[in-house]
Amino acid sequence: MRKQHLDCDAAAAEAGLTSLRLEELSQVARTTADLGGSVLMQHYGQRVSIREKGRAGDLVTDADLAAEKAVLRSLGEATPEIPVLAEESGAQGDVSELCWCVDPLDGTTNFAHGYPFFATSIGLLWRGLPILGAVAVPFLQEVFWCCPGTGAFLHDHRIEVSGCSSLQDSLLVTGFAYDRRERVDNNYAEFCRLTHTTRGVRRGGAAAVDLAYVAAGRLDGYWERGLSPWDLTAGAALVVIAGGEVSDYRAQNYDVSSGRILATGPGLHSSLQKELEGIEPFAEQLYAD
Repeated sequence: MRKQHLDCDAAAAEAGLTSLRLEELSQVARTTADLGGSVLMQHYGQRVSIREKGRAGDLVTDADLAAEKAVLRSLGEATPEIPVLAEESGAQGDVSELCWCVDPLDGTTNFAHGYPFFATSIGLLWRGLPILGAVAVPFLQEVFWCCPGTGAFLHDHRIEVSGCSSLQDSLLVTGFAYDRRERVDNNYAEFCRLTHTTRGVRRGGAAAVDLAYVAAGRLDGYWERGLSPWDLTAGAALVVIAGGEVSDYRAQNYDVSSGRILATGPGLHSSLQKELEGIEPFAEQLYAD
């Protein structure tokens, strides 16, 4: 049985990746994320075509498609033997084992509204377990990246998670899934409770950036549900390699396909997980028409 918390070193070993190969792949992720971010900035602030992909609020723009095209070309040239799972174009090859997970534009709604909190996320996944990745936040000219055995970095500066061990002293971040209007389990009650019991809860609108900020110690913890593998892979690896802990906050064995994540520094994980487990969803009549 897999460990409850994510272990990137164990995932890399299980995948048979040597230290040299991990270093090579981490640089591919870093370079490709930076490329995707550069493409996004070419479109940022311009009039772009925006459409919904089927669910209310789930948007795609010309920038998503242009960035994904550039990223897929780059990964195909650098690592043609590794399949890719990308948000807009889906699976390119057999993605059941080792594969790249690509979100060309994480935070599409932010981007479409000119809100400068968005990223390109490139992660390496092994059978549902993140190994390494990179997150480029182009408006802020920041690239976060990580590699098992090497560390987690912002550009070339090592980063680590915060040492916060008290919920009342913590600054958290979360988000709300596209299906929040269709489910009672929609994170509204958790947001309310933890806003009351912590220093504050932010809502960034870009999961990869939220996770990168936890890895860098700017935020103390992050939880969310209803996410996809491309939202989680790179950021989850960043948090773990920066010294943090990542799990499913319902205390099940971690796998990105669950769509749930709890990511914190080691001193906060158990208390935040316990708090989340004790929260019941709001009655729908409190917020619905």
